[in-house]
Amino acid sequence: MHYFELLIIAAGLSMDAFAVAVCKGLAQHQHSVKNSLITGVYFGGFQALMPLLGFLLGRQFADAIKTVDHWIAFTLLVIIGLNMIRESRSCDIKAGQSFGFKSMVPLALATSIDALAIGVTFAFLNVDIVPAVLTIGVVTFSISFAGVKLGSVFGSRFKSKAEITGGAILILMGIKILLEHLGVICF
Repeated sequence: MHYFELLIIAAGLSMDAFAVAVCKGLAQHQHSVKNSLITGVYFGGFQALMPLLGFLLGRQFADAIKTVDHWIAFTLLVIIGLNMIRESRSCDIKAGQSFGFKSMVPLALATSIDALAIGVTFAFLNVDIVPAVLTIGVVTFSISFAGVKLGSVFGSRFKSKAEITGGAILILMGIKILLEHLGVICF
């Protein structure tokens, strides 16, 4: 997997975190750099940890399903992408005003579950996991940090569009992986 593709996946994965970060920004009375840092660290940290865990799980059975791994990667990416698009129509995650541990861990976990499945996909594709998780973590940190600020300034206009964009990116990456394996396209 090329680094540019990894950046695209990282950006797509971070859109859930961005949407929640925007909601956290909305709940603030006044923007705080500290709160942006807290949000970035929690969301970026969990987004880096989850694909690592998924990768380690996926490596356990990657060899056994090598003949269908591209179909699994395609299916996981499409399902995650469609779920993100579906979720863009609702706001059922309550972001709240608190930036404490009890508030941030459940939000970080909820926004990073998709990254666990991506980690399994990385195991099937033999992705170098260290640069992958570092890239995902840094991209999510940056986008989440900015999301809190944007939420406090602009409101909730970006939440739905961010999740739709992230979902579409993941679906397109799944299609690309499948087409490459079938020999339809070569990158």
